[in-house]
Amino acid sequence: METKKVAEIAVTAGEILLSNGAEAYRVEETISKICNSYGFSGECISTLTGIFISITGPDGEMVTSIRRIRQRRVDLYRVELINSFSRGLMENPVAYEEAKRILGDITNAPSFNLGIRLMAAGMTSFVYTLFFKGTIPDAIIALIINLGIYFILQKIEEVGFFQFLQYFLSGLIIGALSVSIQHLFPVIHKDNVITGAIIVLLPGVSLTNGIKDILYGDYVSGLAQFGEAMLIIIAMGAGIVTALSLFMKWM
Repeated sequence: METKKVAEIAVTAGEILLSNGAEAYRVEETISKICNSYGFSGECISTLTGIFISITGPDGEMVTSIRRIRQRRVDLYRVELINSFSRGLMENPVAYEEAKRILGDITNAPSFNLGIRLMAAGMTSFVYTLFFKGTIPDAIIALIINLGIYFILQKIEEVGFFQFLQYFLSGLIIGALSVSIQHLFPVIHKDNVITGAIIVLLPGVSLTNGIKDILYGDYVSGLAQFGEAMLIIIAMGAGIVTALSLFMKWM
């Protein structure tokens, strides 16, 4: 197979991994496996926003490729499919056209629809409110607020928006609604509602991946992911504090 075709397969697989929440070390390891499967040697550097690879063929031909990652989300199903794909290539390296077809199928693999994601987010919010010693009314209010915030965030992401402003506004809305509902219904505890409503928005995967990348020695990617997660938490916290400061004075 031509060097540029192997590079195209490897960088496309890496792009799918990185854009669906995989760690940097996993991207680099997968690209290395794909190159070795076709008898090529490859070097790869993966960061939070891009992949850089250089592949050398048996004839000495060298191909360098760069792929920019503009959108990221968490989809571990696609990460698992790429892992299986790379392991399969080590046992049976398929032709370029077949590899591209498989990668295209993985890219277009069905995802959970918005209704199921909303149900999962709502139930997570409900359970975590109870877990942090909230009452049943607290959990129901947290579930309702979380459903609204999650739906709005999903729609905003489809349009494309400044990420940190999204989380600031989410925190602002959660804080404002929690204080307002507690004012109307004193049986509701705003602290429990806030805790349950924000739990789905916390960037747990980014934090975990950042720490894992640092432990594996990928300091650039690890610190970038860790920094992004902390900025999201700060933006959301700033929104909540702003809402509490404003609304608790008025009510």
